[in-house]
Amino acid sequence: MQKPRINPLRTALLALLSAGFLSAQPLMAQDAAEQDQDRRSETPGSETNEEDAELDRLTVVGRLTRYSALKSDTPIMETARSVSIETERDIENKGALELADIYQYSAGVFGEVYGFATRGDWVRVRGLDVPEYRDSLQALFGNYNNARPHPYSIEQVEILKGPASVLYGQGSPGGLVNVVTKRPRIDLQPEVVFQYGSNDYMQVATDFGGALNESGSLIYRVTAVGRDADTMVDYVANDTTLIAPSLTWSPSPMTNITLLGSVQRSRGQAGAQFVPVQGTLTPAPNGEFIDESFFAGEPGFDRYDTDTDSITLLADHVFNATWSMEVTGRWTEGSADYRQAWPSFIPGRYVYNPDGSLYQNGTVPRTWYVSDASSEQMALDTRLRADFFTGELQHELMIGAQYQDVTTDNDSGSAYALGLDLATGRPDGNFGDEYWINLFDPVYGDIPPEALLQQFVSDGPEANTKDRGLYINDQVSIGNWRITAGLRYDDVSTDTGTQSQDDDAFSYSFGALYRFDNGLAPYASYAESFEPVVGVDSITGEPFDPQEGRQYEIGIKYQPRGIPGQVTVSAFDIEQTNLPNPNSQPGQFSQQEGAAEIRGVEIESVLRLGEFTVEANASRISTENAAGFRFQGVPRDQASTWLGWQPDGALSGFTAGFGARYVSETWDGYDDIRTPGYTLYDLMLGYETGDWRFRVNARNLTDKQYLASCLARGDCFFGERRTVVGTVAYRF
Repeated sequence: MQKPRINPLRTALLALLSAGFLSAQPLMAQDAAEQDQDRRSETPGSETNEEDAELDRLTVVGRLTRYSALKSDTPIMETARSVSIETERDIENKGALELADIYQYSAGVFGEVYGFATRGDWVRVRGLDVPEYRDSLQALFGNYNNARPHPYSIEQVEILKGPASVLYGQGSPGGLVNVVTKRPRIDLQPEVVFQYGSNDYMQVATDFGGALNESGSLIYRVTAVGRDADTMVDYVANDTTLIAPSLTWSPSPMTNITLLGSVQRSRGQAGAQFVPVQGTLTPAPNGEFIDESFFAGEPGFDRYDTDTDSITLLADHVFNATWSMEVTGRWTEGSADYRQAWPSFIPGRYVYNPDGSLYQNGTVPRTWYVSDASSEQMALDTRLRADFFTGELQHELMIGAQYQDVTTDNDSGSAYALGLDLATGRPDGNFGDEYWINLFDPVYGDIPPEALLQQFVSDGPEANTKDRGLYINDQVSIGNWRITAGLRYDDVSTDTGTQSQDDDAFSYSFGALYRFDNGLAPYASYAESFEPVVGVDSITGEPFDPQEGRQYEIGIKYQPRGIPGQVTVSAFDIEQTNLPNPNSQPGQFSQQEGAAEIRGVEIESVLRLGEFTVEANASRISTENAAGFRFQGVPRDQASTWLGWQPDGALSGFTAGFGARYVSETWDGYDDIRTPGYTLYDLMLGYETGDWRFRVNARNLTDKQYLASCLARGDCFFGERRTVVGTVAYRF
């Protein structure tokens, strides 16, 4: 694909990362190897088969900790909720290049909402948009004001399905995604990783660390990435620089304090081009289709540059056999310089002639968008935990207090041309046809003057949200029963700069699970969510109430004896209420009259069968929005499977994986525009010998051309074409 520029700074960074870390690693590796040998010599040789089996199971399924999505280290098998985990090994084997790629092998999770994208990692869980958390604290606020996380910095991704307001406060009834970043490990084996692939994808990364003193009470880790990449879209780059140092101090066996730092700079352009239905889903009037590489913007104008700096605190202390405490805190500052030109639209007039057809020769007007956005977050979550008995009841009681202060700012605006004015025959909009573009034969070079664009940029006021929450959650065990109950109170104040609003809400959750000795564990649960809505009822003049959600879920989990892994089958019913204006039409009274409902079933399984690891996931979701239509961009059916092979004997060191992903048709939210379903295939081949690892990943192996979704306003989003990436890693 055409490249917008050569970036000597990025190229130099790649070289420096390679040379610098290659020369620095041997000494670190020697120390780490000696420490690892010491630990092995101190480890008793009488590990039980049960311990080995549990380690195998956790390697396959993933592990929850007290800093994870459930704020508990209770095994997934004993949790009356549906939780999906993608481990670091899963991320590597499936060739995930972005966070959105990681979502595509989980039941009930749609990770390609807007097709190929470079601005964000949009995901829908059980039909609903969900927030992104990082290390159990919310990571994103608003849109386009932060860098997206890089997969190489991730230890695992946890998807908690269903409302989670008891643990996290305001949020979606669909659930949440929690990204667990890499932490210091005393046994870490340093590595340098080189990657090259489709669209001149070039990346070098390194990950190293270990003990800084003889006692091992001070451990560090540094993860760094440099990426220089083109994409499937002409003139769209996707470059990133990341350095993430971290440090753990354990002054005593009872206390651990970890600091996670991250500095990320991403440079590129927006991948989504907002191309029209005519020319993508259906032929254009001239019979042609728009190419997936089509760039609707202007080289030299379009950019999507993001910066994010953050410091995260993870601390825990054990007071005695009963009481312990955990503290999670974060400061984050993010910004985005975003400019893009795309085919102009307003609802009902998307690049159409007055008669409703696309311009016959394919030349269409464009909107020119300018945005300068920023965000700053201070968050703190403190939890007291008590483990005790009352008679035969074993309790894990958690009492928490959470505070969050987030400020966002966005100075933005757009200039546009919207077609022909019937009275004058001239283009209708801010300027004429000199800045239009042909969808099939684009010619670049005309950019509106900066002074003209700045006339349409408004100085948006700062918006501030403060969220204060108190919660209590008790996990009770008696015999084979596992019972959980939670209660939370939140007070949320929102100031948009033009309007202030205070909301409060109580949230409840309850779950019960019975673990039979044969590995079966049926469960049932109930959970609630709330989400503030800023605005007033145009009839009563009263502020809107928060949107509310509730979910009923039943299911059964199964952990086969002697086979690492587990199977979960679940059914759920979600209802959203207090939705403003079901049809959201201009001139309508602004009232909260809407309700939406989602019902579905899911099956998710991962099992290790000898040399093979088998994943099989499927879901069926029925949705109805406040207007009585199917949800926008939510497939009714999804299914995926991944077969991994790691042989022993003569083929030891070889590894392979093959995956298939099916997504059914989606609709536009009004049951008018149908986007066909598709099936994609992925392949991985790898070999490991000594300290060297080699791997090739191919996603969308057959190079399937497909649309991820089309919207009621008239635009569509291309799915990602085939990508092939080769990886060479050296461990010291």
